[in-house]
Amino acid sequence: MVKNILKDLGLVLFAAILFAAAFPNSIFINGIPLLAWFALVPVLLVIKRNDLLQSIGWGAVYGLVSYWIFNYWLGAFHPLAGLIVYGIYLVFIAVTFLFIKLAEILFPVRGYLVQWIIWLAYEYLCTLGFLGYSYGITGYSQWRMIPLIQIASITGVWGVSALVTFPSFWLAEALKNWNLNDRLKGFCGAIVTFFKKEKISAIIWAASLAAALIFGIASYRDFSVYPQARIALIQHNTDPWEASKAPTIWQVVEAYRNDLAILKRLSDEALSEYPKPQMVVWPETAFIPRIHWHYTYREEQQYWLIVRDLLEYLASVDVPFLIGNDDARRDPAKNPNAAESHIIDYNAAMLFENGINTAVYRKLHLVPFTEHFPYQKQLPFIYNMLIEADTHFWEKGDEATVFSGPGFTFSSPICFEDTFGYLSREFVLGGAEVLVNLSNDAWSNSLPAQYQHLSMAVFRAVENFRPMVRSTTSGQTCSVDPMGRVTAMARPFEETYLNVSVPIVKGETFYTKWGDYLGIFFVITAFSLLIFGTVLCTIRKLKKGKV
Repeated sequence: MVKNILKDLGLVLFAAILFAAAFPNSIFINGIPLLAWFALVPVLLVIKRNDLLQSIGWGAVYGLVSYWIFNYWLGAFHPLAGLIVYGIYLVFIAVTFLFIKLAEILFPVRGYLVQWIIWLAYEYLCTLGFLGYSYGITGYSQWRMIPLIQIASITGVWGVSALVTFPSFWLAEALKNWNLNDRLKGFCGAIVTFFKKEKISAIIWAASLAAALIFGIASYRDFSVYPQARIALIQHNTDPWEASKAPTIWQVVEAYRNDLAILKRLSDEALSEYPKPQMVVWPETAFIPRIHWHYTYREEQQYWLIVRDLLEYLASVDVPFLIGNDDARRDPAKNPNAAESHIIDYNAAMLFENGINTAVYRKLHLVPFTEHFPYQKQLPFIYNMLIEADTHFWEKGDEATVFSGPGFTFSSPICFEDTFGYLSREFVLGGAEVLVNLSNDAWSNSLPAQYQHLSMAVFRAVENFRPMVRSTTSGQTCSVDPMGRVTAMARPFEETYLNVSVPIVKGETFYTKWGDYLGIFFVITAFSLLIFGTVLCTIRKLKKGKV
């Protein structure tokens, strides 16, 4: 009994390591994408040798450990962030394993196909709603496999996940009766025997993979012949929120002034190059004092003077600046508390032309718990706990803004937003020719965290066949072409800038037109099959009872 538990625990831990290693990590910064193709095999074998209740338990262990290894850096984001995410995936994957085990029971023949669809449905559902979180979606592990990921322009990331996860479910079914004592000969024999029985599914998968690769190779474009947008991306390598933690107001103000001096210096250096950039981009909340608020009300003189310095600088420069800032407004309808001056804060991207703010985008998809918690009345104890942990909440924006830039149109997903396909799609449908991401991952002090973020961002370019540029606080500041290739990247954790040229592309992809239809299909199919299997199993039992 104990020996079997230890063996199962070893397999679950091994699966968790394979999962985390497939993505960018501390040892292999780009990840090892090949591992994702069979990463689930060990834990699926554990499910096959355990009952329903035990499968739920092992699912909880796998969910907790895999995300703890994969997203180890979350604790640096917020004291509660790691506990919340690890706990959520403990529950999510435990429930998913419940359904995967049910599929095996309900479909004794080819149940592995149903299990595969359930897993894909789970991945899509993880990205929805308040708890939506895209880290760990299998397809993102393939971000450097450029020919393969081109199918995302048709299927979104879900098509890539479908191709990558299928081998795990097929192999696990083939090896369910294999014993380590049988060694390599028994291993190969089990696969050959299963292939003879289930060769059609394997052939269809292989043909689909070949078709995806051929499509990817055929999708190659020479973007040098396209009109170009020249953009300067600033990376000032200072966590902007650290300055606000200084012990005195004077020190806070000096820190803000120092940050502004760095941003101005790097911008001037970028603008001095030839050809001159058409636009300069500063990262998410790169400038902390609230520009609109202090310009409008001027109640805190020390902050207004810094804002004035910024506006005078922007007025002296003849190119537009896109700046990440806290866009604070008085709005009694949303904040009736007069003691708080009715302030509502938005995480915003502001376009300045000749020192005048001409357009604003306010972040639509906020980070759950740490930027947004809509359940204050229903769950006051959680809300109060978050407030006591110094959580800074934002108000959600209400418009997918498309900016009219200097010769091109663009939209600006802010940080976490470029991990969701639906939002970049909405920007492109609105007319955006370039995606301009503003991010701050400096808080993580983690290169793997920054690369994990980048690995998702490249899919937004491929899905919509649009270039993406990223201006980040500490990395990864870069440009990505419409095929998802990183064409230029600044060194992380350095004060620097990056002047890039990206192609101006028009038109819509199949994904842009139809969105996450494949993810929805997996969800509907999974639930339909489980209901069908339950009904069929019930009918069989009733018939046996009559006999």
